[in-house]
Amino acid sequence: MNRKTALAAAVAAALTLGTVVMASSQDVALASGPAVPGAGFRAMSASDRASALTQAGQEAGAVAKALGLGPDERLLPKDVLVDNDGARHVRYDRSYRGLPVLGGDLVVHRDAKGAVLSTSWAHQGAISLAGVTPKLSGQDAAATAERSAKHVRQARTTSKDSGQLVVWAPADGAPVLAYRTTVTGAGEAGADSREAVLLDAGTGAVLDQYEVEQGVSGTGNGVNVGQVTIETSQGGSGYTLTDALHGGTIVYDSYNSPQSNPAQNARAFSKSSNSWGNGSTSSRESAAVDASYGLAKTWDFYQSAFNRSGIRNDGRGAPAYVHVDNQLLNAFYDDSCFCMSFGDGSSQNGNTPLTALDVSGHEMSHGVTAATANLNYSGESGGLNEATSDIFGTMVEFYAGNTTDPGDYYIGEKLNMGNGYLRRMDNPAADGNSLSCYNSGAGSVDVHYSSGIANHFFYLTAEGTGAKTIGGLPHNGTPCNGDSFNGIGRDKAAQIWYRALSTYLTSTSNYASARTATLQAAADLYGANSQERYIVSKAWAAVSIGTALPDPGNGNPSPSPTPTSSPTGNPNPGGNALTNGDFEQGATGWTQSANDITNSTQQSAHGGSWYAWMMGYGSAATETLSQSNIAVPSTGSPKLTFWLKVTTQESGTTAYDTLKVNVNGQTLATYSNANASAGYVQKTIDLSAFRGQNVNLTFAGQEDASLSTIFLLDDVKIG
Repeated sequence: MNRKTALAAAVAAALTLGTVVMASSQDVALASGPAVPGAGFRAMSASDRASALTQAGQEAGAVAKALGLGPDERLLPKDVLVDNDGARHVRYDRSYRGLPVLGGDLVVHRDAKGAVLSTSWAHQGAISLAGVTPKLSGQDAAATAERSAKHVRQARTTSKDSGQLVVWAPADGAPVLAYRTTVTGAGEAGADSREAVLLDAGTGAVLDQYEVEQGVSGTGNGVNVGQVTIETSQGGSGYTLTDALHGGTIVYDSYNSPQSNPAQNARAFSKSSNSWGNGSTSSRESAAVDASYGLAKTWDFYQSAFNRSGIRNDGRGAPAYVHVDNQLLNAFYDDSCFCMSFGDGSSQNGNTPLTALDVSGHEMSHGVTAATANLNYSGESGGLNEATSDIFGTMVEFYAGNTTDPGDYYIGEKLNMGNGYLRRMDNPAADGNSLSCYNSGAGSVDVHYSSGIANHFFYLTAEGTGAKTIGGLPHNGTPCNGDSFNGIGRDKAAQIWYRALSTYLTSTSNYASARTATLQAAADLYGANSQERYIVSKAWAAVSIGTALPDPGNGNPSPSPTPTSSPTGNPNPGGNALTNGDFEQGATGWTQSANDITNSTQQSAHGGSWYAWMMGYGSAATETLSQSNIAVPSTGSPKLTFWLKVTTQESGTTAYDTLKVNVNGQTLATYSNANASAGYVQKTIDLSAFRGQNVNLTFAGQEDASLSTIFLLDDVKIG
């Protein structure tokens, strides 16, 4: 977490900023209510969106200055979403001296009057490089990328794919000048699989690498959707598969063009009659019917559920290519060509085309992700990217109501694969590879398998635990912690996931960020004390991420049992009544109004590598860090102890900036800039008055309008 640098008072006055967050605050006091159509967003026409983007561009300079970005940085508006109450969420990409910043994206949240409330960052803080002249040549970068590729064999580059100079900005760590090079070779997606390799432009070290095609990698999905109505266009004496009702989406016959260029031999489908396909692969039109129908249903789903008009919310349809390559057991979306490609399958699945309904929804949803959070296709963010496509591909299947392919939570059940499906959201681990429960190694697993964690979360949120039959198939939502609860329904779960994706997640978001973002989205839509938000927290706990929030008491879910084990170690070491009191499990157990819990090397921990960094803005701000339902020991003299380090720009003994320790709303201690120290100092607070009670602990920080004070917390314990 590249954290809070003090903003000058003049800059802060130019544009008042509230809480700065990675995935938004969780403490939002809203009343519970019914589902809000469109995930709370207004429908926008193309002209409305264009006007909103123009306004965002006009505001970009002031926003950049207020956020403390450097003179070489520019914010480039990418999307604007407007809530029903007029609040705006503006997503910006970032450039540095004209170079794109990978991981530089952010979302600025404004109220209906235009005041900035908070900012969701991928990489927080200003970017500064010594220069933008690489030591490594583009030719050397290409050669290094070929040698370093791990997703493809016999990697090669072309002049078109030669290294692009970029700035790579990780969520934690210093930005570096880098090359992004695309290599092609044999891989899971076939003979022309592609992989992006990011190299340090100074040293040639590999920074990141991931598959470019975001598809059903190494698997497939392609059955005929049966007798359906599709939208076509008439011109001259014939018809084409051009869907004017859905942004002019055109389905092409790729004529076995390579994956790297599906348009190479492509021709538009056209004929004199308006009857297409024969229900089998003997007609090349049959797969095109599947794709046309599936993409139209996906468009309609996004329009109906979220007021979204197409992939980029601009009313423009993306071209689709069927019959791509030879023996291609894959389908994918490629943002560089704004297009989708579908293979014909292989002998592995009886040469079944990969044009099934949930696959079409899956691929088009990759485009929506690229246009919103743009989740990196590697590590935990890559798992979230894949899961998003599984989630919305599944929702499209339910939305379509096609009797040939009824809705269920199996991915690719029509693929004619050996085990009968590609992935299962109710029980991801059933395929022998996917993760059902989070563990610390999730970021090192193939993104198609780490996606199982979020898939499992979504299923449990929607359907709850226990066995049931859905779409004629058996489902069993088995939690990782033995819990039992009812779901909130798939429509509400989808509203929450979409709002989190489009409003709070950024390119570098991980699973902890996704938990925070979905809790915020649930609060936005249904209220901070709603049953919906409570179930979201229970579903995350049921996949081993965080703990459930206190029951708001307006529903009847089963209580959460005490976990018997933790996949990442004991959360309560040394008899500590607190969960994760040393912060070494990140945000697990804690609720933070900003992304305070960090392992940033800009400051030091008291023990281990993680700590909580509160305040330090140099402008008027408040923050809270809390944990609920803590069982204070019923015997002896229970105490709260923690280590605190205070550094400040203030002088004197007046308490301008404070950190209060509250238990059940009662302030037990106050620390301020006057308590500045060279290192960590242990603090002890008597909790005898709360002996045997379950309490809520809150650290509440407050900073005045100028000069910063930083409060560092670590090794917090109740015992």
